[in-house]
Amino acid sequence: MARDRFTPEFDPDCGDVPLTTARQDIVIGRWQGLRELLRATGPDWLARGHRVRTLAQACAGSSTVESWLAAEPHNGDALVLRAATETARAFNLAIAAGRGMPIDQRRIDAAVMACLQASEAFVDDPTPWISLISVARLYPAGVRRQELGRWWDELHARDPYSVEGHLQVLHYYSSRWHGSNGLMYDFARDAAGVAPPGSALPVLVQYARVEEYRAAVDAADGDRKASVGLGQHWKHDGAVSDVRRTWQRWIVGRSDPTVHPGELRDLNYLAHAACLAGLAEVAVPLLRMLDRRGTRAPWSYTGEAEQQFTKWRKEFRVRT
Repeated sequence: MARDRFTPEFDPDCGDVPLTTARQDIVIGRWQGLRELLRATGPDWLARGHRVRTLAQACAGSSTVESWLAAEPHNGDALVLRAATETARAFNLAIAAGRGMPIDQRRIDAAVMACLQASEAFVDDPTPWISLISVARLYPAGVRRQELGRWWDELHARDPYSVEGHLQVLHYYSSRWHGSNGLMYDFARDAAGVAPPGSALPVLVQYARVEEYRAAVDAADGDRKASVGLGQHWKHDGAVSDVRRTWQRWIVGRSDPTVHPGELRDLNYLAHAACLAGLAEVAVPLLRMLDRRGTRAPWSYTGEAEQQFTKWRKEFRVRT
């Protein structure tokens, strides 16, 4: 009997079935499912952050979150989702305008105000502070260091090991936004260094590696010689050591074998780095953990996502 052809799954909900159900409600303008999902999620910040971000992307093109707020104007969950939705809308405008092109600052200000309002309505929730740090990138000159530091302190006090929160600061500090490769890597390594065993924070270094690669690709802009030189980006001694270090600190230190939807993208980043570094001893167990569950980023940055995901499984002869 012929073996079934391996086909990866790029589920935007990362296997979160209740999230998929709630997201389908947005299509018909029904907000009650969103309320029930976020109420049931409670203070599980990993799951809550994943769900709010995914719902916000779906709500950005509809008026569902506004309908919810019209019915329940003081609902903390609704205000948190509205803040994330306004942030998603601002980024959608920036993408449509094109890299380096400014957007109406009033839209950025509105997103910031929505985040601050949400932070007051749901005091314990780190999610509005993550949205706030994210949207700060859209100001052409960024925000004052003291302001970013204050927002970071608020986030850190609520969820000190939030990968998504750290990731938004990392993006802010990247050379593509308001920093440099050095500043970005320093932040990633500092966070990894204080993370407890089993925390996913060490994978920030792999996120930084992808950010550096994307900036280099943008800078090469069709220069074939420069593009060829990017091949060593993933394979030099420092990159290889970083992958081994993240594997040891995060995966080996994990006590929970379950791959939660909110950490699926992080695992894909580490697997991608291990594959491109040629580290079979790390890549194979990670690809087995992932099985068919891919996330388009970061695979799509080095080729077509499905082809990349499948190619490396074949390269390392991974059997699930």
